[in-house]
Amino acid sequence: MRETTMLEDKERTLLTAVVATPDVGASSLFTLVDVLCSVGRDWELLHGRPPRTPRFLPRIVSVDGRGFTGPNNIRIEPHGSLDDFPDPDIVLLPDFIIAPDAPLPPLYESIAAWIRRAHDRGAIVASICSGALVIAKSGLLDGAEATTHWGYCDALARNFPKVVVRGERILVSAGAGHRVITAGGASSWTDLLLYLIARLAGPEEAVRIAKLYLLQWHGEGQLPFAALSTGRQHDDRVIGECQRWIADNYACDTPVASMASMSGLSERTFHRRFRQVTGLSPIAYVQALRIEEAKHLLETTEINVDEIGAEVGYAEPASFRRLFRRAVGISPSVYRRRFQPLFRLWQAAA
Repeated sequence: MRETTMLEDKERTLLTAVVATPDVGASSLFTLVDVLCSVGRDWELLHGRPPRTPRFLPRIVSVDGRGFTGPNNIRIEPHGSLDDFPDPDIVLLPDFIIAPDAPLPPLYESIAAWIRRAHDRGAIVASICSGALVIAKSGLLDGAEATTHWGYCDALARNFPKVVVRGERILVSAGAGHRVITAGGASSWTDLLLYLIARLAGPEEAVRIAKLYLLQWHGEGQLPFAALSTGRQHDDRVIGECQRWIADNYACDTPVASMASMSGLSERTFHRRFRQVTGLSPIAYVQALRIEEAKHLLETTEINVDEIGAEVGYAEPASFRRLFRRAVGISPSVYRRRFQPLFRLWQAAA
């Protein structure tokens, strides 16, 4: 096995395998390649200096090395197959456009096995977004903390119960030598690459890349960007009716008791069935709906923050602010400052 210190030898070019499948998101795939290729080159170019020896040598690899058309009709031509690159220094898993509630296609079995072998030889293995599912398939996340896109957290926890899912985090490193790294949503390539560049090429190089690409570290995590996913498929008619009712009545004084009464079930049975089919307790589900509506009002109106809290069902302003910060990671006022300008831009263009 290679020693981790060899990876951190700043003079050596690191072979970086970026894994591609017919499900891959082309933007993250090519961005990973472009940014890593620019290390030691583009800053020098802008300042009239000769390029330095490349620190990273990114190569797009696939199971068989053949070209294919991705999900957005973009042609992808790998540099070679997995067998052509058996000993990479770094393995990067971009986002894959796959349904969270569906099993990984059989194609990923061989990729997971290859990832495991590469890691056993000393490689760093890292993912963004749904790529964490593939690392988990390899077993490298068993007993370890990991993150992924907020829309895939349930799938990661459900399919790989040995993984400790930290959906609020934007970046998590785990394992011996911190050689298994997972990042959140698709745009968290920003954080992953700045981390890898700082670690393997030096913090000064990471700052240069951040300036070149106007990149910003998501220090507050990914909770501010998350949304409640209520599309979990189930065939429980009783709970489905409760969900439809609460979608319009989340601000009522006794939402959980009202749903339990509507269901005709005992309170204990109602709570058990609701959690089983939605993945959340009834009160957590109600609070998530309330917070989503509050986020919408913060984005689209000038209503006072305390009035928004009352409108979504919280009579006590301090309780609303505390619950909002816990759920979103930032205060309602900070959330408004961050996301309301996007709505204003849309309004101006409409």
